[in-house]
Amino acid sequence: MLKKTSLALGGAALFLAWNGLLLLFLWSRPGALPGPQSPQNPDGSRLLPAQLLQLAQDAEAELRLQRDLLLQIRELGRLQRLRTPKPPRTAPAAEAELPVIPVLVLACDRSSVRRCLDKILRYRPSARRFPVIVSQDCGHAETARVIASYGRAVAHIRQPDLSDIAVPPEHRKFQGYYRISRHYRWALGQVFRTFRYRAAIVVEDDLEVAPDFFEYFQAVFPLLQRDPSLWCASAWNDNGKEAMVDAGHAELLYRTDFFPGLGWLLLAELWDELEPKWPPAFWDDWMRQPEQRRGRSCVRPEVSRTMTFGRKGVSHGQFFDQYLKFIKLNDRFVPFTQLDLSYLKKEEYERFFLQQVYSAPEIKIEELQKDAGRDLGAVRLQYRGRDSFKALAKALGLMDDLKSGVPRAGYRGIVSFMCRGRRVFLAPPSDWTGYDPSWS
Repeated sequence: MLKKTSLALGGAALFLAWNGLLLLFLWSRPGALPGPQSPQNPDGSRLLPAQLLQLAQDAEAELRLQRDLLLQIRELGRLQRLRTPKPPRTAPAAEAELPVIPVLVLACDRSSVRRCLDKILRYRPSARRFPVIVSQDCGHAETARVIASYGRAVAHIRQPDLSDIAVPPEHRKFQGYYRISRHYRWALGQVFRTFRYRAAIVVEDDLEVAPDFFEYFQAVFPLLQRDPSLWCASAWNDNGKEAMVDAGHAELLYRTDFFPGLGWLLLAELWDELEPKWPPAFWDDWMRQPEQRRGRSCVRPEVSRTMTFGRKGVSHGQFFDQYLKFIKLNDRFVPFTQLDLSYLKKEEYERFFLQQVYSAPEIKIEELQKDAGRDLGAVRLQYRGRDSFKALAKALGLMDDLKSGVPRAGYRGIVSFMCRGRRVFLAPPSDWTGYDPSWS
């Protein structure tokens, strides 16, 4: 609008200048052009300059009127622009400053991957900040068609090596675990080496995510960057059955020495460390070994932000019917990015968490079961060895297996859970000195 107005005013000025020059030329040569004859002007030569002068004056008056109108139009346009609210300039800049964290979905032959992808795409707050990469192994045609149906909403990459893997004779029945480990290595290599992302959220094709799945990972991402004692964040609570979590406090987060997986965030620096020694099979249990964990912890939630619907798989439903299908998926959005999560830093966490655990009164399991349902505050059940832990865990409905001596969801040997509305800490003695891998 402003450009058009300027052009019009420039044209008007040029027109006025041209007419002025023409008028001066004609005025200086009164007999140069013939004019109409009349009794008062027998040769017609003296009338022409007067007529031209009148025409020029009329034209000048008209042009002034047009110029005034154009100036009014320009002023109205300026006022209109002032009245029209502009989007805040800080929004795109703020969006650009947020990290880009892809979601890597590992798929094989489950066409039910649609259930996983639908929820991811439904809940992600930004396609730019959370691109979805589906890495498919197995070459299953129907699953490939399902993934392709999402078009540009997801990037579909395919594991190129579908060959059989030579395994020890005693591991012949575990061929699937070897394939999974090979696929993980290739897919994570694509994310961090080919696409060169600095972090990634890893999920498998049989996971459904919670409404605040992305909010949770956005909030804990800076913790991983700043705290070297953390090496991952997981959306999963191994003991997250509905009766064993405090759903009214879904904002609670914990540190755990057990690698949970099942929807987890890692940084590129961790992949730099793990890739050269990535195992041929059983990658998740390998992650739980002290050589890989190196004393580091993960963040995990009170209420899981993922749930698994994949009973059928290489594990043949191990733990699914007894534990996994009962895991509660959080259904209440928690604004984690607005919360202060500094309590998860190692020194601060140990100060308040250990004080909370060991100041709770120690009771026997019989007392817990007798008083269950009454709001009597947190209590502590103490175990003193592997067999003691497994007996108590089994009696309470916890997962009782240990990996490299670490209990599921445990931190410094302590497992926190709810029992009929009461907070319970299953804990070793306060002079605990570390995990014993022989307990596995």
